[in-house]
Amino acid sequence: MRHSEAPSGPSVRVLRVGEQVRHVLSEILQRGDVHDDLLASHPVSITEVRMSPDLRHATVFVKPLLGRDEEAVLRALRTNTAYLQREVAHRIRMKYAAKLKFLPDESFDEASHIDKLLRDPKVARDLGESEAE
Repeated sequence: MRHSEAPSGPSVRVLRVGEQVRHVLSEILQRGDVHDDLLASHPVSITEVRMSPDLRHATVFVKPLLGRDEEAVLRALRTNTAYLQREVAHRIRMKYAAKLKFLPDESFDEASHIDKLLRDPKVARDLGESEAE
């Protein structure tokens, strides 16, 4: 790759910082450091954190356990964003506190939908025919 070509994906540093942010947020939520009754009663998985190239913005994908009360959990996380940003910046010692944006992780729903489609008898029949050829 030449120096003038843009890299094809996020740098190793961006990926590493995203993973660190994910771990810190998971730890904060697991330990109950956020004083929010809803977050205390709903276990939340931080499935992925995507950092911007300048590390100033982090998109945090979350999934409440069993998908229960997803909107309420997202509201609670968004209400506590300032606290979470401070904690992440303090624990990772970043130059800037990354702005956190919480979004629902829909990858599980998409995977489930694809699995359901593949199990459809018509699709299974078509797949069987194409394998026989």
